[in-house]
Amino acid sequence: MCGIAGIYAFGAQSPPVQSAELCAISERMRPRGPDGEGSWISEDGRLGLAHRRLSIIDLSDRAAQPMRDPERGTLITFNGEIYNYRAIRDELESRGHRFRTTSDTEVLLKLYGAEGREMLTRLRGMFAFAIWDAERRELFLARDPLGIKPLYYAAQGGVFRFASQVKALMAGGAISRDVDPAARVGFFTFGSVPEPLTYFRAVRALPAGTCLTVGSEGPATPRSYYSLADAWDVDPDRPPEPADEAEVRAALLDSVRHHLVADVPVGAFLSAGIDSAALVGLMAESSRERIRTVTIGFSEFEGSALDEVPLASEVAEHYGVERRIRQISEQELEADLPRILDSMDQPSIDGINTWFVSKTAAEEGLKVAVSGLGGDELLGGYSNFHDIPRYLKLAGISRHLPGLGRGVRRLASALLPAAFGISPKAAGMLEYGGTIAGAYLLKRALFMPWELSEVLESDLLEAGLEDFDVLAHLDGLVPPGRAPIYACVAALEAGQYMRNQLLRDTDWASMAHSLEVRVPLVDHVLLRRLGPWLATRAASSSPKKPLAMAPRPPVPDALVTRPKTGFMTPLDRWLETSGQLGAWRRSAAMQRPSVHWARRFAWNLDREFAGTG
Repeated sequence: MCGIAGIYAFGAQSPPVQSAELCAISERMRPRGPDGEGSWISEDGRLGLAHRRLSIIDLSDRAAQPMRDPERGTLITFNGEIYNYRAIRDELESRGHRFRTTSDTEVLLKLYGAEGREMLTRLRGMFAFAIWDAERRELFLARDPLGIKPLYYAAQGGVFRFASQVKALMAGGAISRDVDPAARVGFFTFGSVPEPLTYFRAVRALPAGTCLTVGSEGPATPRSYYSLADAWDVDPDRPPEPADEAEVRAALLDSVRHHLVADVPVGAFLSAGIDSAALVGLMAESSRERIRTVTIGFSEFEGSALDEVPLASEVAEHYGVERRIRQISEQELEADLPRILDSMDQPSIDGINTWFVSKTAAEEGLKVAVSGLGGDELLGGYSNFHDIPRYLKLAGISRHLPGLGRGVRRLASALLPAAFGISPKAAGMLEYGGTIAGAYLLKRALFMPWELSEVLESDLLEAGLEDFDVLAHLDGLVPPGRAPIYACVAALEAGQYMRNQLLRDTDWASMAHSLEVRVPLVDHVLLRRLGPWLATRAASSSPKKPLAMAPRPPVPDALVTRPKTGFMTPLDRWLETSGQLGAWRRSAAMQRPSVHWARRFAWNLDREFAGTG
């Protein structure tokens, strides 16, 4: 796990690479790679690559980057891990290829030499990399199928720049800092910025499951090599046979064992949820080393159903793993807040919980930790899997009476909340609830479209809505065929919420502590094995029972029967008392007692990132 960067002066009249700029970009990513740094600039000054290293596989200096293949002259700067690299290496060796290291980085270089861009379909892991093809005089960039690792780029003035962080690109000083109105609309809609947008108009995210080539004419259009929507596209008329307990266990064990590949110890985040508990149990089965786990608690939650510590402790004892429990206070939040905001690469209303559990893991000396992220999206753990089908039935009439929903919403949004204390979203049920994308928006939106005028100036809002169509964005994530409702909701949750918020937050919050987080439940091979069966099952009151039953012994019953709470922080209370998080008090709209804490936090973050105070 590392930080990567590069500058390619592709234009004939563009200035050569400035080493000072490349160094500044790399330096901004120092926490991502404290174990080593490297840079390379071509003799003609047209290309520069940089790398920050967190050593996980092949800890020797031979595996340093940027790495060059002496046979073809290709170079690579790579962030991530390839879990099946040993199998690919064995195959390449049987075909005559020779290796100088035991790293997965060199496997990527050799595989590119052997198969070119088709290499991407062979990889199992999380990755973002750039390969310089010396023969083609072309830069090749790619990002993993599910979007675990980030990659950002900007192209202006005949120069292409890329890095693992938006703020790193901006640190180079050569990119416009104009804020993108579309990104602000996206942020206030979802609480995170949907890719490919970033808060800066000049910077874009390379979408998950895509690759990009940059030649002498500049960057081509990103090309998709993996579609999450297609992965969930199951024909309801030909449902697969249900997977039995043995098949589910085998698929989960296979993913966990792949995610344990490392030359350093691999620990785990442990909460009171089934996802992390099941993974810890499977890790304990699969590893020769005793697993080390970390759990965080908050004094505000002690003695309540939100306290993760008691059940996490029970799980640790159940599986015989080491445990570190750490209490987080409001005073620690206040002390850490400047660094949290500095590390947050793009605004997000989540991520503070991951910051503190990552901080705890790093204090324990861990460089790698496994997270249960992705279980809710894969196994239907969110209430959305029940609620969205219900919304579709309730609002079905709106599909046959165009304009009815909007009229009802305009009237109801003015009367119902004030008169009855009903959520403003209820007013939009007929207008939005009749389609999958609209129903999902009702469930996940931080602000509905008609509420955005409370937080954005009219000119910014108009420009943002013109460039970012919220419903079109969501429709693009839905499986293209007649996939079951479960599959559609799963694709939306993974393609929007998980990809743009949970995975991105996990990246910045963990890498700020030089910690690599692995997510065995976010694995395209696991999805291929279990997805078709999961897609055709109905929403269940015990959706994660197959996961809970997978370890030997199974997850304790106390976790299985516990109502879902999520990985919570007392941020709602901290916002009321924090001196550093009090900017929302300057907004009359945010001061209303009925305003949810997440809206207030979003208002604060937008001002922080947009530079408006």
